[in-house]
Amino acid sequence: MPAFTLYGSRGSTNTDRVRMTLAEGGFTDYEFVLLNLQKGEQKSKEHLKRHPWGKIPVITTPEGFTLYESRAICKYLATKYSFPLLPSASDVESSALFDQAQSAEMLYFAEPAGRISFEKFVKKFMGLPPNDAVVSDALRSVEMFFDVAERLLHDKDYMAGNDFTLVDIYYIPLIQRLFACGYGDIIVSREAVRAWWDRCMNRPAIQRMLAADSEAAAAASASK
Repeated sequence: MPAFTLYGSRGSTNTDRVRMTLAEGGFTDYEFVLLNLQKGEQKSKEHLKRHPWGKIPVITTPEGFTLYESRAICKYLATKYSFPLLPSASDVESSALFDQAQSAEMLYFAEPAGRISFEKFVKKFMGLPPNDAVVSDALRSVEMFFDVAERLLHDKDYMAGNDFTLVDIYYIPLIQRLFACGYGDIIVSREAVRAWWDRCMNRPAIQRMLAADSEAAAAASASK
C-alpha cells in the first residue's frame, strides 16, 4: 500500500509544486490520482470531502489524514520524510529567513503571477478573453518583484539563502506559466534572476520530472 495518495492534475501549478518536492526528495511510494478539471471532478461530492473549496492538490493517507494547500503539503512531506529542502530546525536564523522568503513568494510574486496565469492561460481553456487591464497591473507587480529579487540574488544563490529549498520549488511552476504566456523575458532579462532560474531548472530531479511529463503529454496527444 502506498504511503499516501496525491490528488491533482498534471499542468496544475499547485500540483506541480508537490510533485517537484517529491521528485527532489526521490520519493516514489505514493499514488497519483489525476482529476479532470475541465470536467469539474475537483468539485465532486467525493472530492469536496477532501478539500472543502474543491481545489487541488490534496493528499490522503491510509491512516485517514488529509491535507490540502500545496505549500502546506510540501512542508509536511519534506519534514515527515526528511527531504533536504528545509533549514535545520535548530538553526533559528536560517529558519526565520526561510519563513521570510516563503512569505515574500506568496505575497509579492504568487498573487500577481497567479492573476496572469488565470487571465492568459486558464481563460483560454474556458473560451474567455483575458482582461488586459488585470494582466497589465499584475505584470507591473511581477516586474517590480523581480527588480528587487535581482538585487537580492547578487548576494545569494537561492531565494532563502545559499541552499536550494522548498521556497525555490514554490516559484518554478508559476514561472513556467509566465514563459508559456510569453513573459519569459521578465526572467531572462535580469542577470542574477536568470542565473538563479538556470540553477533551479538544471537540477537533475526537476529535469527528470519535466522530461517524464513531456513524454506523458506526447503519448496522450498521440492516443487522441
